[in-house]
Amino acid sequence: CTHYLFIVVVAVNSTLLTINAGDYIFYTDWAWTSFTVFSISQTLMLAVGATYYLTFTGVPGAATYYGLIMTVYTWVAKGAWFALGYPYDFIVTPIWLPSAMLLDLAYWATKRNKHSLILFGGVLVGMSLPLFNMVNLITVADPLETAFKYPRPTLPPYMTPIEPQVGKFYNSPVALGAGAGAVLAVTFTALGCKLNTW
Repeated sequence: CTHYLFIVVVAVNSTLLTINAGDYIFYTDWAWTSFTVFSISQTLMLAVGATYYLTFTGVPGAATYYGLIMTVYTWVAKGAWFALGYPYDFIVTPIWLPSAMLLDLAYWATKRNKHSLILFGGVLVGMSLPLFNMVNLITVADPLETAFKYPRPTLPPYMTPIEPQVGKFYNSPVALGAGAGAVLAVTFTALGCKLNTW
């Protein structure tokens, strides 16, 4: 029972740590740079927790369940932005579920082989997460206009965006996020497996 409670705590804390990871659009001056950095942070939180849960239970589908917990908690937290007056179609919730499903698929297709899970699952999560989240971001209505109309309430006035600047990662935030994620997520999934062997 304690172990399962721990899994829920990990999922909740993963969500809390990534709660602002969908708010890259608020950082108007550096939106795409933020997207790249946040993609890596989201990959870390999903890969470590979901792999831990998956290898602990040994049941394919556990990673998807873990991603669902993160998603639901994020929906609840993003409701705060809606309550502050932001339009509903401007609130971005990071998409974890498809990547978590790929992690499950790698585990199931290789007959619960941990090494395949680490290598194949890690690469799949790292490469897919930025792609899904960019599709998510594209659906936001008039992001630049909305960012100026609704400046982030937690930012002091002198940090409110004045005009958009081109970040150094502007050209290919998805490629950079996916490239870094594909390498780092292998390490993240290995860490998730290691948590079960202490």
